[in-house]
Amino acid sequence: MPILNALSPLVPLLLLLLLLLLCIPTSGFGSMGPISAAFGEHGFFCAIDAGGEQNVICWGKNSSSFPTPSASFSNIPPMSALSGGNGFLCGILANTSQAYCWSLVASGINLVPSVFRNTAYSHVAAGKNHVCAIRGSYYSDNDSGTIDCWVISGRPNNSLASVENSNFVDQSINSLVFRKVVSGEGFSCGGIREGGIVCWGPNASKLGVSGVSENFKALASGRGSVCGISGVSGEVTCWGDNDTSGAPPIGTRFIALSAGARHFCGIREDTHEVGCWGSFNSSLVPKGPGFMAIASSDFTTCGIREDDLVLACWFANLSSPPDSDPPLQLCSPGLCTPGPCDEGQFAYNASILNEPDLTSLCVRKDLSICSPCGLNCSEGYFQSSSCTKNVDRVCTACSLCQNSSCWDICGFQSSSEMRQKHRHQFERLALIVGSSVLGCLLILIGWCLLPRFIGTRNEEGVKKQFTSCMGKPVLETDIDADSNLSVSAAPCLGTAQVFRLSELKDATNGFKEFNELGRGNYGFVYKAVLADGRQVAVKRANAATIIHTNSRDFEMELEVLCKVRHCNIVNLLGYCSEMGERLLVYEFMPHGTLHDHLHGGLSPLNWGLRLKIAMQAAKGLEYLHKEAVPPIIHRDVKTSNILLDSDWGARIADFGLLIPNDRDFNGDMKSDVYNFGIVLLEILSGRKAYDRDYMPPSIVEWAVPRIRQGKAGVIIDCYTALPRNVEPLLKLADIADLAVRENPSERPTMSDVAIWLEQIVKDGLIL
Repeated sequence: MPILNALSPLVPLLLLLLLLLLCIPTSGFGSMGPISAAFGEHGFFCAIDAGGEQNVICWGKNSSSFPTPSASFSNIPPMSALSGGNGFLCGILANTSQAYCWSLVASGINLVPSVFRNTAYSHVAAGKNHVCAIRGSYYSDNDSGTIDCWVISGRPNNSLASVENSNFVDQSINSLVFRKVVSGEGFSCGGIREGGIVCWGPNASKLGVSGVSENFKALASGRGSVCGISGVSGEVTCWGDNDTSGAPPIGTRFIALSAGARHFCGIREDTHEVGCWGSFNSSLVPKGPGFMAIASSDFTTCGIREDDLVLACWFANLSSPPDSDPPLQLCSPGLCTPGPCDEGQFAYNASILNEPDLTSLCVRKDLSICSPCGLNCSEGYFQSSSCTKNVDRVCTACSLCQNSSCWDICGFQSSSEMRQKHRHQFERLALIVGSSVLGCLLILIGWCLLPRFIGTRNEEGVKKQFTSCMGKPVLETDIDADSNLSVSAAPCLGTAQVFRLSELKDATNGFKEFNELGRGNYGFVYKAVLADGRQVAVKRANAATIIHTNSRDFEMELEVLCKVRHCNIVNLLGYCSEMGERLLVYEFMPHGTLHDHLHGGLSPLNWGLRLKIAMQAAKGLEYLHKEAVPPIIHRDVKTSNILLDSDWGARIADFGLLIPNDRDFNGDMKSDVYNFGIVLLEILSGRKAYDRDYMPPSIVEWAVPRIRQGKAGVIIDCYTALPRNVEPLLKLADIADLAVRENPSERPTMSDVAIWLEQIVKDGLIL
C-alpha cells in the first residue's frame, strides 16, 4: 500500500479539556489522534497509514493526495500521533517520542524550538498558533508529566524569542503534573494528575470552564466554544460561545468529537455512526457503517470507516467548497499504545485486513490499538456476533436475517407469534366447521390429506427458497446431475441460487487449503464440486469483510450481480449468508488468470490468443459500462482479474460493490480505461505493471515514451515468437497509448477500445 510521507498543518483552533479517564482515540481542533486537519487558507488533512510503519498520508484542497513529496517533505519520519493548527502540523515521532512541527511555508524545517527538540513527550496539542506538550515517553506506562508550550511564529527559523515571550508560558502551571492537554484558539487546557482541569492562555477566561471538576473522556473546540463528552453519562456538554457550537443532542452517548468553524461532529457510542450539530446539514452525514476516528477542518469532516479503514469526507453544507478528496488508502483506526485494552474495548487485529505482509498496525509488536466496542447496530441491521477482545461486534443487514435471533430486532414476526396466529385461525375454523353436521366428515378427510398436503407444500417451499435471489422467485431450471455440461454452459438462471452452508462446506472439502484457488481483499476463493457434479468457484469472505462490510452494500451487490449475465463476465451463480458467513458462488474458470499466464509461469500465450483475450476482456468491460443496469465501474481492472474459461475465453471478475455515483461516474469509467491500457501493455510486452527489475519500474513510464517515439517494436515480448506481420501488435500499442493518456478526456471509451480490438482480430493478420 503506497504511503505518502508528506505531512502538513492541521485543524484550526481547537481546544479540548482533558480527560482523566483513558482517552479513546479522537480527533478535533487541537486534539491528538490518528487523523487531524489543518484549517485556514492552506488547510489539509493528514492520517497515520495502516501499513505498520506509522507513516503519514496527507491530502489537500483540489487534489486527492499530495504529489510525490519534494525533498522538503520526503524525510518526514513516522508518527505516533498527530495534531495541528493554522498552517502547521505537529506530531510525536514514533521512534523517539520527540515533538516535530512543520508548515507548508517552512516545509522540511522542524518548528519546535531547539530548547525542546531533544525532549520526549507523551502528548502534544496544537492550537491556532501555539503548541503545548506533556513531558514523558509516549510509549511508557507513566502517562503524566510537566508541560512545555511554545508559539508557532510562521517564520522559517521559529526563533526562541517566540517561546520566551509567549502568553502561553504561565508560571502557575509549571509545578503541575498533567495527564492530558488540549489547545484551541488562544488557550490550552490540561487535566492534572490529582484531578480537575486547569486552563491558561489569553482567551481561557472566556470559556467559563473554571471550577469544572467532572472528568471528560473526549473534547473538542470550535472558534469560541468547547464541547466535552462526560466520562460518566457519555453525553455532550458545551461551554463558551453557543453561536459557534449549537445545541448538542440530549440523551445520546458519544465516544469522539471534532469541531469545524461552526459545527461539531461526534461518533456515537452505540452504533459508531456520526452525528453533527451546529451550522451543519445533517442530510450530508454518511449513513450506515460507523467510523473509528474523525477530524474536522473549517467546512469538512473526514473519518476512518470502521468497515474497511478507508477514508471518507463530507461537507458542512451543500455550498461548502469541496476542499478535500481523500486517497483510497487504509488508515490507522486509532493510536498505538502500550498495555492491554480496558473492558469495553477491543485490540484491533491487523490480520482481518487480509494483507499477507501486515502483521501489526504499529511499529512495535508490544503495542496495540484499543478501540471502543460498538453496543448496537444502526437501523436496518442486526448484531450477528458480539465484541471480543480482538474484534468489534458484527452488524448484518436485516435482509439477511434468517432465524428467530434477529426477527424481533428487524421487526419480523417471530415463529411463536406466527404459530399463535395460526392456532387462533384454526380454532375459529374448527368452531365454524363444528357447527355443521358435515363437520366430522370434513375433519376426517382433512386429517387424511393434511400430511400429504403439508409435505408437498414444504417441498415446494424449500425448492423456492433455494432458487431465489434476495427473496425474488425465479423460474426453475433443472440440470441433469449426470450431465457433462459445464456450469458456464448452463442456461442463464436470471437470478442467483441460495446455497446451504453445509452444501458448500462439503463441496470445498471443508474449505481446505488444497482447494484454494486464490485470495484477495475480499477473502479466499475455493474450487468446489457440487453434489450434482458441477464445478464452481466459491468466494468466501474473510473476517475483515464480514466484520467491516456494509451489509446494505452486500445486499445491493447481490441484487446487481444477479442481473449481470455476459459471455465475457464471470457470472454469479449463487450465494450463502448463513451463520455469519458470506459466500459467493461463481462459474469455474479452469485456465486461471491472465496474470498467471503472462507472469506466473503457466503455459505461454501466442499472439493470436493474446489479441483474442484483449478483445473479449474489452467487451466484458464495455458490457459493465454500457449495458449493465445500473452501469458498473470495475475500479480494479488488472490481469489477475481477467480469468480464462475452458475455451480460453476471457472473463472479467471481481466487480462487486462498484456502482458509481453521479459525481464520479464518467471519471471512474475513464479510470477503468486507463487500467485496461496497462493490461494491454502487459499483454504486448510480457512485463508486469510494476517491476523493480526495470527502470523505470512503471510499465507506463517505460513503454509509452517508446511508443510515442515510433519505437513500439522494442517493447514487444521477446520471449514469444514474433508473427510474420507485427502491424497488429503496433496497433495494439497505439490503443494502449490512447488508453493511458494522462488527461482522462483524451482517453477513448471502452466501446471504442472494444471496436478497435475486434477489428484487429477480424483482420486476422496474426500468423
